[in-house]
Amino acid sequence: MKVIIPYGKVYLPIEVDQANVGEVIRPTSVEKRNEDKLIENAIMNPIKSESFTDFLKGGRNILIIVNDGTRPTPTAKVLKKVKKYLDGLPFKFIIATGVHRAPTEQEYHDIFGELYNEYGDRIFVHDARKKEDMIYLGKSRNGTPMWVNKLGVEADRILIIGSVEPHYFAGFTGGRKAFLPGIASYETIEANHKFALEDNAKALNLDNNPVHLDMVDAIKTIKDKKIFSIQTVLDKDKNIYDVKAGEINSSFEAAINSAKQVFCVKIKHKYDVVITVAPYPMDVDLYQAQKAIDNAKYALNDGGIIILISECRSGIGETNFFDLMKDAEDPEKAYDKIKEGYKLGYHKAAKLIEILRWAEIWAITNLNPDKLESIFIKPFDSIQDAIETAIQKKGMSTKILFLLEGSVTIPILSPDESPPESIIKDLKF
Repeated sequence: MKVIIPYGKVYLPIEVDQANVGEVIRPTSVEKRNEDKLIENAIMNPIKSESFTDFLKGGRNILIIVNDGTRPTPTAKVLKKVKKYLDGLPFKFIIATGVHRAPTEQEYHDIFGELYNEYGDRIFVHDARKKEDMIYLGKSRNGTPMWVNKLGVEADRILIIGSVEPHYFAGFTGGRKAFLPGIASYETIEANHKFALEDNAKALNLDNNPVHLDMVDAIKTIKDKKIFSIQTVLDKDKNIYDVKAGEINSSFEAAINSAKQVFCVKIKHKYDVVITVAPYPMDVDLYQAQKAIDNAKYALNDGGIIILISECRSGIGETNFFDLMKDAEDPEKAYDKIKEGYKLGYHKAAKLIEILRWAEIWAITNLNPDKLESIFIKPFDSIQDAIETAIQKKGMSTKILFLLEGSVTIPILSPDESPPESIIKDLKF
């Protein structure tokens, strides 16, 4: 049987014996909808908000917050549709990088599409490490110091364009993430992401999720600011499936049901081998690709093997998690270091270590194999080789789950097959 695997911007055909193919899953197929109508309907019928035109009226310093190139957000499609409302108004953009690097030239074009040439001189890139660009707004209830890019503080109107997908510790991306981590300082992001180590910080969960609650609380520091949020949900083909707009938290929450419809995928049972793909653009580096590893754990048996496929075209990414693990004798020694004092990125290491306690992690990437081995991930030169090795190790009758968009897809056991102690017992529709 031939299975087509995304790798970077290409697709690789892999031959696998039919007997070894368990399930091949992507986000759920949903009905195709008219994208322009979805966007227009959302902004004309905002949730708990004044109309879009009233929001823009009188604006003297409008800031539009957009995602960076590591997200599949259809920013260009939304901008093309709202352009008629913005023409003639004083607005600029800030790319909400969080702690990510600035976009490449190609990524600028990916984000803004045909409008990049027109809007290029209005685009600013957030740099979390530039303290001089930050303004202090106080602390959240959890003690997170709120340092935010001054462009966000100085603006009299903020328009957010985002997308909602599952997130491995914030519950879901979108909405409040435009501020934190989007345009927050390194210090602020570090303090917030420390909460990712807590049990309730996991995919699909917002209830008592300390990361999510801290993000929501952070927005209250600019509660008097006029904000209008446009939140999109993509289907498996990267077309717009749904759009919600209006008040930042309400529009985000309204988009979640559609996100679950697309990204929560039922599986028949757990597997001894799960192949998980971090597809473009979420394959930018290992820091980002780790999300595909974390989502794969929900479909894996104890003692199983997760095989990550990710180009990691920009390398490791933020290196704190990598440095922590490579300098440790074993995963548990690295975990002890985390308990001694948190640094931004250590949550990545913690999530990997939690899996390494009961499973193996293998990978096919463009990274130096020695780097992967130094953090207890077994490298392979080819997908074919990794599959054949896994089958030899687990038995010739081993069934494999292929998770073709592992960065955003959450595998969930069918309701009629729910083991009492299932790892995903709390991930319900």
